[in-house]
Amino acid sequence: MNYDVIVVGGGHAGIEAALACARMGSKTLLISMLAENVGATSCNPAIGGLAKGHLVREIDALGGEMALITDEAGIQFRILNQTKGPAVRGSRAQIDMDRYRVIARNKILTTSNLDLVQEMAEELIVENETVCGVKTNLLNEYTAKKVIVTSGTFLRGIIHVGEIKQEGGRFGEQSSVSLSHSLKACGLEMGRLKTGTCARVDASSIDFSVMEKQDGDENPSPFSFRTNRDEFRKTKKQIPCYIAYTNEDTHNIIESNFYRAPLFTGQIEGTGPRYCPSIEDKINRFRDKERHHLFIEPQTMENTECYINGMSTSLPPEVQQQMIHSVHGMENAKIVRYGYAIEYDFVDPRELKHSLETKKIKGLYLAGQINGTTGYEEAAAQGLMAGINATLSLQDKEPLILRRDEAYIGVLIDDLVTKGTKEPYRMFTSRAEYRLLLREESADTRLSRYGHALGLIDDKIYARVKVKEEQIQEGLRLLNETVFTPNKEFIKFLESMGEEKIKDSITAQQLVARKSFDVAKMVKIVPELDKYDPYIKEEIFVEGKYSRYVEKQSQEIEKMKKYLKVEIPQDFDFKSISGLSREIVEKLESFNPPTLQAASQISGITPAAIEILHIFIKIEQKKINYKEIL
Repeated sequence: MNYDVIVVGGGHAGIEAALACARMGSKTLLISMLAENVGATSCNPAIGGLAKGHLVREIDALGGEMALITDEAGIQFRILNQTKGPAVRGSRAQIDMDRYRVIARNKILTTSNLDLVQEMAEELIVENETVCGVKTNLLNEYTAKKVIVTSGTFLRGIIHVGEIKQEGGRFGEQSSVSLSHSLKACGLEMGRLKTGTCARVDASSIDFSVMEKQDGDENPSPFSFRTNRDEFRKTKKQIPCYIAYTNEDTHNIIESNFYRAPLFTGQIEGTGPRYCPSIEDKINRFRDKERHHLFIEPQTMENTECYINGMSTSLPPEVQQQMIHSVHGMENAKIVRYGYAIEYDFVDPRELKHSLETKKIKGLYLAGQINGTTGYEEAAAQGLMAGINATLSLQDKEPLILRRDEAYIGVLIDDLVTKGTKEPYRMFTSRAEYRLLLREESADTRLSRYGHALGLIDDKIYARVKVKEEQIQEGLRLLNETVFTPNKEFIKFLESMGEEKIKDSITAQQLVARKSFDVAKMVKIVPELDKYDPYIKEEIFVEGKYSRYVEKQSQEIEKMKKYLKVEIPQDFDFKSISGLSREIVEKLESFNPPTLQAASQISGITPAAIEILHIFIKIEQKKINYKEIL
């Protein structure tokens, strides 16, 4: 009954936390309400997406498991935003949700140092503001120096289907009421959020012939850097998704039942996700739109049941039937599971340190939806970091805090613990100031050194990453050292590729930076690059094309690092600074931060405010120096 770390909750955050702790040598216990539901995908049967794909790649680079499970359980793989810049592309995979759950549970059950028990954690054991363990519904007491709570939507969860309300953390599963009260008793600030899910339909009752077919990529890319790409592309079987649309009849059915929608009647109190609204919220806010996309997604390889992505709802069952039947191709659809909304408690993430340890209770870590996020990927990223940092703390080592310029995970956690959230937080590429440096394909070269140092990435995999890094650097050197002069022969060569002639000497890198250049043209002008595999060539091309912007962002990062160490003079008059809002001034006066680094971590203090503050500190310092000279 004695462990180093206890992880509460077997969702995506709990899986990553438990595996990280155990693999780093901690004796770990995972407590889950239902052992067979470890790794369940409660909502859509997919992993990744815009910005979320970045998180999955980073989890993988650090030694997490989500990408590997996805590669094994995936049934369709696509790169979103393929035609756009490399910084905003995102990998997404439909998964066999049953297979994903089985793989995840088996990973837990076969990992050394890791035990799984099917119980409900009801109370945290806390002494002298330090967590000591957990009490369960079976009256068992498990002790540990570290506890990681990854409770998802289970804290005082209430499910809404029309006028019907019932307690539950997921349909058919109990709500965790006692644990919520225990967290509140620890003095943690808590709030209420809402999310929802869509109906599931018997696939045999859908007429796919009238819908738009959406296949996976012809040459699918795996999520994990540890998966053999060539073998993956040869063996991976994919099945299609389909696109349908709502119509005026659908909208009229929904609109005429607004009075029965818990979202509008006041039945739901929690704030829902702004960027993933329910279908009734879409119709209410965007009534001028003639139709809305619906993605009909298979939930398993056998495609016996489909998820109607885009139709999240908490309307009554009979209304759900009407609106689904109004969609072309689903006139005879048989609903297997109705959509529902769920309200749940969360902890204000500003209660946490960047390590995800709570500020008030030593040894207590929180990860996932309990911190106000939404999505499997955001949860898994937090779970991994909480597991890593809990074990590092046991080893008397400094926590691993990823910077905003190092990883989307760094952006995610920094946003949460410094700014907090009043709605379910979702990751977007727009949240990352240095997204050109944080591309999906660079996750391994950015982060695997940490995973290797932690013992989560083995020597063989890390050696492959180092080779990749060396090849990219060698390719960039070739681009920069290869110089062309405007002689007749080369001008004719450029014209044969449809490229404008040059007037002065130019490097291969400068040519690659042209909008009209692609990988094939790059290899034509520097044939030595053709020895690399296609993935390396693509990375050399991207790095070469955007090198000027990458260099500029790197300089900004170094500049930021330097002045974040700048000390703020005691009794500094923040009110004297023009350009700062009253709210920011009040926060600076209230916290009185000793350095710009400390100021930057205050909720609501923007990078622009830090820069203004830095300028005024320099001006103040010059005044002091001038007085000393006199």
